[in-house]
Amino acid sequence: MMVGEPSTVQPFFYPTKLTWSRYMEHPNTHDAFHLIEQEELVSSATVFPGSTEAVVQVVKWANEYEVPIYPISMGRNLGDGGAAARVRGSTCLVEPGVFYYALYEKIQKRGHTHLWIDVPDLGGGSVLGNAVDRGVGYTPYGDHFGAHSGMEVVLPTGEVIRTGMGALPGNNTWQIFPYGFGPYADGIFTQSNYGIVTKLGMTLMPNPGGSEGFMCTFKEEEDLAQIIEVIRPLRVRNVLENVAQLKHVVQEVALLGKPRSAWYQGKDQIPIKVLREIASTLPCGDCSWVFYGSTYGPKEARQIKLKAIREAFETVPGARWIPRESLPKDHYFFSREKISSGVPEFEELRWLNWHPNGSHVFFGPVSAPRGLTVPLIARKWHDECDLDSFPACCVGLREMYLIVNMVYNRGDPVSKANAYRCMRGMIKDAAAEGFGEYRTHLLLQDQVAATYNWNNSSLLRFQELLKDTLDPNGILAPGRSGIWPKKYRGKGWELGAGDLESPSEGDEVSHKTLLIKEGSRL
Repeated sequence: MMVGEPSTVQPFFYPTKLTWSRYMEHPNTHDAFHLIEQEELVSSATVFPGSTEAVVQVVKWANEYEVPIYPISMGRNLGDGGAAARVRGSTCLVEPGVFYYALYEKIQKRGHTHLWIDVPDLGGGSVLGNAVDRGVGYTPYGDHFGAHSGMEVVLPTGEVIRTGMGALPGNNTWQIFPYGFGPYADGIFTQSNYGIVTKLGMTLMPNPGGSEGFMCTFKEEEDLAQIIEVIRPLRVRNVLENVAQLKHVVQEVALLGKPRSAWYQGKDQIPIKVLREIASTLPCGDCSWVFYGSTYGPKEARQIKLKAIREAFETVPGARWIPRESLPKDHYFFSREKISSGVPEFEELRWLNWHPNGSHVFFGPVSAPRGLTVPLIARKWHDECDLDSFPACCVGLREMYLIVNMVYNRGDPVSKANAYRCMRGMIKDAAAEGFGEYRTHLLLQDQVAATYNWNNSSLLRFQELLKDTLDPNGILAPGRSGIWPKKYRGKGWELGAGDLESPSEGDEVSHKTLLIKEGSRL
């Protein structure tokens, strides 16, 4: 089907003579977890290209009429692309519409049960989209961009390139050797607006001989720094083989799927004392932190690693190792165990029931795996904005990600505004201490980009030079990652942080109230 036919173009408008009913609900054209009014970020129309050739048509049309376009791949695409597993090399080639469940099911259907994919917390997203946004998963292949090999990219002019060995006609190594010859181009197509990635090679992980999850709890909230000090050498030595999560006990409570009001009526952050009292009735017991991890390899190797990990963790006073056989079969542990062996899951969504119309946004600064500066910044802003903090520490080989999820009520303008204000404040204060985000929400990208401002923002100026060269008409995703083409740059389109005044309850909340810089346009 050709792009441009009526069935592949969907304009967004509401018929004026229809009464509200289910058929009037927003389709996937609207942000399901909106931080501002839904209509503010809705495009004029959407198209559903089913091939690289159709993407080229769209891009050339956009250049002809100088209409900006914004590519997305969220696993909701009508065309689900191709997912062809190549068994001997343990690789696959995917297109944007291939989501994790589709790839997993394709591999299982073909009988390649010895091959694993690597999945993020939720299995409904695009494999390609997550990799080019530099997302992560929880097997030893957790760096999704790091596990890719080769791209096909439609440039903003409509020209198509293949990177790495894909540039060599007749090659059979595109998905097994990522570099090819000359400068390595793949990185500039991640978190960028320099091209539309239409094909991506991914490496699959052979089953290492099995895997086994484990769970350990830690009693005191103040022990976080010591816990991280214990995790760090285990991770660097690869005794801990994947990017496992140390979750705050509030998530253990929220994963029960009950609303916050079932536990606490106050408007302030739910106190740790209350959370620990609830936890004392759960399998995790009285605790402040819960670590979910996995070991890999034959059973004998797993047992040796589990013994070393347990001995290290139990040096923290009050640590408690939870036997997996003691857990009920519907416990979140088993969902985490599946994810850590490449099986897509959705159990993580249970904590969205914390608020009515539950939505979430996350703060993801990168730091060295030590210290409490970033968690204290997060707590300060959550206290000020009357939001519960859902922090999880993910320790990498050398770095640590503090993933702070916040759940808000998207049906409540004040709740949304507080979440937005909290994000703005955390980004600002973290940058002042030298901590930067590794990815962020569309509305916050200008602010985050502006924090990477060493040497008079020389990196951003270099990125703008690339943008103006590759996209002379400025049609592809203007403003993505804070990179604006010349025709929009400095003309008020940037979404700045504004001031951090909190709206009062009952105030009408618009994008102006929501801290968009005065004079900006969405």
